[in-house]
Amino acid sequence: MLVLITYDVNTQDAPGRKRLRQIAKQCVNYGQRVQNSVFECLLDPAQCRLLQAKLCKIMDPEKDSLRFYYLGSRYENKIEHFGAKATYDPEDVLIL
Repeated sequence: MLVLITYDVNTQDAPGRKRLRQIAKQCVNYGQRVQNSVFECLLDPAQCRLLQAKLCKIMDPEKDSLRFYYLGSRYENKIEHFGAKATYDPEDVLIL
């Protein structure tokens, strides 16, 4: 299923900036960054629960926000892209 993950981390202090980097690093391991704090991730239910647990462990619930949007397996018609950045196919081969 395609999951859209968004986050807002309070970066007013050094621990906040560290949390921001750690959350982004975990998200990069599971998906593609589509905007600064937005990732599209193709996950099975177990991967999704694991990633949620990792991110919730990193974040500070008093200062930060984390959102998961579940677009499902038929996500192609639920996404429209406009603007400068090129879109990508999440199921296509990704060369690093």
